[in-house]
Amino acid sequence: MTSTLERPVRQDRRPGLVLAGMSVCTALVVGFVAAINLAVPKLAASSLHPTSAELLWIVDAYVVVFACLVIPAGAAGDKFGRKGTLLTGLGVFAAGAVLSSVAPNVPGMLAGRAVTGLGAACVLPNCVGILIHATAPRRRGHALAVWAAATGIGGVVGNVGGGTLLSVASWRTLFVAVALVAVCCLVWVATCAPVSARHARSLDLPGAVLFVAAVVALLTGIIEGPEQGWGSPVVLVAFACGLALGLVWVLVELRTPHPMLDPRLFRNPLLSSAAIGMTVLFFGNFGLFYVNASLLQYGRGFSVLQAGLGIIPLTLPLLVGTRYVPGLIHRVGLPVTLAAAFLLTSTGLFGLSCATALPYPAYAAALFVVGLGIMLAGPCLTAEIAAGLPVEQAGIAGGLQSATRELGSALGVAVVGTILTAGFTGHLPDSLSRHTPVPRTVAEALALEPAQHSAVTEAFTDGADTALRTAALLTLLVGALVVAGAARAHRSATSR
Repeated sequence: MTSTLERPVRQDRRPGLVLAGMSVCTALVVGFVAAINLAVPKLAASSLHPTSAELLWIVDAYVVVFACLVIPAGAAGDKFGRKGTLLTGLGVFAAGAVLSSVAPNVPGMLAGRAVTGLGAACVLPNCVGILIHATAPRRRGHALAVWAAATGIGGVVGNVGGGTLLSVASWRTLFVAVALVAVCCLVWVATCAPVSARHARSLDLPGAVLFVAAVVALLTGIIEGPEQGWGSPVVLVAFACGLALGLVWVLVELRTPHPMLDPRLFRNPLLSSAAIGMTVLFFGNFGLFYVNASLLQYGRGFSVLQAGLGIIPLTLPLLVGTRYVPGLIHRVGLPVTLAAAFLLTSTGLFGLSCATALPYPAYAAALFVVGLGIMLAGPCLTAEIAAGLPVEQAGIAGGLQSATRELGSALGVAVVGTILTAGFTGHLPDSLSRHTPVPRTVAEALALEPAQHSAVTEAFTDGADTALRTAALLTLLVGALVVAGAARAHRSATSR
């Protein structure tokens, strides 16, 4: 039973400003994941003096906290008010960025990154909740399509904006700029976003704690896999703990009167296939982001700024075509649209692997094809996840969308990074491959033998090609399963 504790939202209140504000907030928290990857070389050479493992956690601390807390934060927005939770999240996000900008050492940086991840977890799901409640039903599909495009554009904005800042300033300036943008977003949301109804639901603290613990264990295994080895005790124990905690979470949620996220909802094949689809979509997307910046810099000699600008072709379909996707779904159906989306995404990823030695326009064309796939898939999957949960759980719907996105992003970086490293070390010249330990990055290899520059960069390109082809194949295969699930669900729905 729900009770309205805040005045209800008015759906006619400046819907354009609300949609724009939620999209900008989304692009900010998503783009920060991409921007920090461009700062890695400067962070590695900074006064923080991070080890390779510490550098990895500087990048991933944000993602881990973000992914773990995004569903509980969505539930908190449903209970305490989405606008207030969103404003709190933006404030915490800005504070974490400031803390990172002044960090004197690695522990201080990790603390700032974790605080920023907490803020991001409060922001993203409540953007969806506000949109769902602030938009009239007839316009909701369009609003969710634009918001879904913002999640894709955010990664590119992070690349371009981060590359621009880092080409003229230090990594500390990047964090200051992010904090300033977050403060501007806070003012925007406070001015234009409507207040939505609160719902008197318990927060299900045991379920939230178990969920967070399970996701932490899972992501620890994923993140440590490339560094420690996928068969190492640390990784195996992490995955075992994640599985065990996940099973306990399911059992607890099944016995809870008001669970944070009822596992029985995944009996709905459309919701479950949409969640898997979102995971694989961002697996391919962020696997590409992980490879792209280095591939453009090492393979083509691009500067940091040029590498950031080099991915712009991927954004063009998102900017121009997103508005037409709801109408396309209405005409040809969700399964057909999703099939085209995953086929285009996998084709584009494979095309990139074949275009690394070709002129940049060929590479840009493959990026454009990937963008077409993301443009089609994002609105479909976002709308299906939102439709799979009651309206009063809009925050949890946003949290589920965000959690699957972050899980896919972490998997993409880990799996693509592992294959890239294996391919790189396997193609190194004999003089370097016999070195103990074998260099695992271009910088390490060139530090040992600067004269082998061409052979080292060629080895990196070969490894990147293999990684992109693997990502293309996995996207195609899992995408086919998602499409099959969506088609089965729609046939079942139309036969009733």
